[in-house]
Amino acid sequence: MTTPGARPHPLLVAPAVTGLILLLAPVAGLVARLPWIQLPQILSAESMLPTLRLSLLTATLTTAVSLLCGGSIGWLLARTTLPGRALLRGLVTVPLVLPPVVGGIALLVAFGRNGLVGRWLDEAFGVTLPFTTAAVVLAQTFVSMPFVVVSIEGTLRAVDRRHEDIAATLGASGWTTFRRVTLPAIVPGVVAGAVLCWARALGEFGATVTFAGSFPGTTRTLSLEAYAAITGGDPRTAVVLSVLMIVVAVGVLAALRDRWLGLR
Repeated sequence: MTTPGARPHPLLVAPAVTGLILLLAPVAGLVARLPWIQLPQILSAESMLPTLRLSLLTATLTTAVSLLCGGSIGWLLARTTLPGRALLRGLVTVPLVLPPVVGGIALLVAFGRNGLVGRWLDEAFGVTLPFTTAAVVLAQTFVSMPFVVVSIEGTLRAVDRRHEDIAATLGASGWTTFRRVTLPAIVPGVVAGAVLCWARALGEFGATVTFAGSFPGTTRTLSLEAYAAITGGDPRTAVVLSVLMIVVAVGVLAALRDRWLGLR
């Protein structure tokens, strides 16, 4: 077994270098093509601020919904003997491997005006979800919530339940035990899941464009703006937006790694 600080085995060097090239070359290519001189002009464009505001708003709302709903699912999977728990675990993680466009089609079939749930929402409350800002949040939640579920379930399974049993033996109520014992123990997992969820929501494209469309000021997020730029013959703006999303993603993931995972 290789120990930290040991010299890498020669057989690992070539595939490792190849993997790094495959992962880093596209990022290096974007940075090399960044139009530094025109950067202030592109970032100060009239459509840029509403797009950035919408992206940050929807990603944050998605994270809040995912923490509430996904956290509850993670708790059920980790702490109950729910029938069909293994099947449920598989189903809630399907969006992690599902092609994004397929996810968007599934959302249309479920929540479209004539969909399984959408028809009832339209008839009972007059609510139409597709091609609205709410559809952006719903699409982002569909693809991002599994990160919260997996993270919280794994953290809960790793918690030593003897501490909770001791607290209960000493007379602590269920809520007090959760607030004073369980919650502090799972905070790193909760934060990890939330940050991964937020970063994934910020970069979501396929399900969003299929279910919510790409309407400026309403559903067009940063990733959709980048796609609109590249298809509209403006590769410079597409490169700037791509690098912007990479910087944000790397920043939040680096903060997560150092602060909550304790990795260096």
